[in-house]
Amino acid sequence: MGDHMHGWAAAPGAAERARSVLAAAWSCTVTAEGTREELVGAHTVTDDGRVLLDVPEDGVLPAAAICAPRGEPSAVLEFADVAPVPVRNRVRSRVWLAGWLSVEGGRLALRPTRVVLRRPSGALTVGADEFAAAAPDPLAGAEARLLTHLADCHADAMDRLTRLVDPASLQGAVRVRPLAVDRHGLTLRVERARTDGDVRLPFHAPADDVSQLTERMHVLLSQAASASCPRPLQRQRADGDG
Repeated sequence: MGDHMHGWAAAPGAAERARSVLAAAWSCTVTAEGTREELVGAHTVTDDGRVLLDVPEDGVLPAAAICAPRGEPSAVLEFADVAPVPVRNRVRSRVWLAGWLSVEGGRLALRPTRVVLRRPSGALTVGADEFAAAAPDPLAGAEARLLTHLADCHADAMDRLTRLVDPASLQGAVRVRPLAVDRHGLTLRVERARTDGDVRLPFHAPADDVSQLTERMHVLLSQAASASCPRPLQRQRADGDG
């Protein structure tokens, strides 16, 4: 990605990020006993981190749960975290969970024994107990709607928010788009002709719901209103590239 994340001190931890990916994802890939299946709208996550899967009783996956060697992880689940707003390199992260499949109340349940979060900056292993104890970001379920609305209906607000970005990060920028939002802050994707980078705009305090997020965004916009327009962006507009 290239750019340093500004103000990244206020950010969710790896376990919370992983739980948020699972909470927002609509699909997952399951690998078990040599078979690989794509499941859509079939998973839920319990408070203690188990993943429940709705699959046909006569399918391959229930058989894998029964026939897996004792003591060996019997399945791997993969979840992709895709940015809701069209940007380059749209997959923001991936989460892999390895563990044992069992049958619970007519559904398959995977209890993770190993969790890996891979982001552009690298891969992190999340402890199974840490993953089980974490909660998803409270905005995870609303993020797609919120970012899409910001990108499609508030171009003026996006324009103002760039005033909070270090001018060096806007050198050569051809487009700035909202990439992610969580209770700690907003992340922008700065796209250039051949490269891109991300910039973090932290909130002054965590937002635990959409109403609090609205207040946090108003604070950012107020800060932007008193900031000067970055020269690189002014030059971009003058050249007609924006």
